[in-house]
Amino acid sequence: MASDGTIHVAGAGIFGLSCAWALLQRGARVRVFEARRIGAGSSGGHVGALAPHAPENWNPKKALQLESLLSTTDFWAAVEAASALPSGYGRTGRLQPVADAEAAARLQDRIAAAERNWPAGMEMSLTDSPGGPLVPHSPTGLWLLDVLTARLNPRAALAALAGAIRARGGDIIEGRPAPADHAPTIWATGTPGLLELNASLDRRIGQGVKGQSLLLGFAAPDSPQVFADGLHIVPHADGTTAIGSTSENSYDHDRPDEQADALLARAVSICPALSGAQVLDVWAGLRPRARSRAPVLAPWPGRAGHLIANGGFKIGFGMAPLVADLAAQVVLDGRADLPDLFALP
Repeated sequence: MASDGTIHVAGAGIFGLSCAWALLQRGARVRVFEARRIGAGSSGGHVGALAPHAPENWNPKKALQLESLLSTTDFWAAVEAASALPSGYGRTGRLQPVADAEAAARLQDRIAAAERNWPAGMEMSLTDSPGGPLVPHSPTGLWLLDVLTARLNPRAALAALAGAIRARGGDIIEGRPAPADHAPTIWATGTPGLLELNASLDRRIGQGVKGQSLLLGFAAPDSPQVFADGLHIVPHADGTTAIGSTSENSYDHDRPDEQADALLARAVSICPALSGAQVLDVWAGLRPRARSRAPVLAPWPGRAGHLIANGGFKIGFGMAPLVADLAAQVVLDGRADLPDLFALP
């Protein structure tokens, strides 16, 4: 199919919608195709933790993620202004309990690394008085606090992005997959897209990892999010709190199961204030993880004019502004020198 000047985006998750928005901001004509519905894949969960990588052992991957995280404030402000809808974005910080005195001593190196590598005013610190309604139990009475971490509400954020795209004249067509023969097309189709690449390129590009999360009726909208025992507890601006998520490489289906039930017990053991909170919703889905464990932003081999944007896995919402900006540069400017981190595995 010859291009009519319209850029197609396949997939209405966080990567697809962010790419469409970045293109529209630069004056392009954009049409988004979604085989199911907006947020039908892993972007439609609850958690929305925009947390940085640990600041020690600094490397290009961490630097790129930090660059994207720092751009999220302006990114979501522009989306909200265009759509007149809330995204739930807020740089509310993060608390992590300190297990013992040895851990407290080791954290001095992490705090020093954050001071070196993170922006001034966003460093880590130890506190003995975090305050607020959502404080995790800490055996030492100490907590690691960072104010760089932000949060958003994934479903609200996708709705705001869709609203912004439509307000700028972009089309979003749900219930219809993108045509395979139109160029240019950005392919942001999550786990099904990774599996298609595996078959098309006859090598393992990536896979789906099952995740499950809960949404609770617990209001702590201004509290820092909590990370403890591998679990994210994220208070949202709308008076809910998200719990999640699991990472399951082996699964029989992508629906909620007993592991979702266990999330609540784990969360209450970490933050007893959550005891008795109503479970409003349970989510399960497959999160796209590339074999490289980094997002993929690369031309589709053998298909001129087709660009892959996939593999967000746990950091998709945080990386979306940077991935979207780079994708727009590839499609509109012909940029070819993408960071090696984003190469096809």
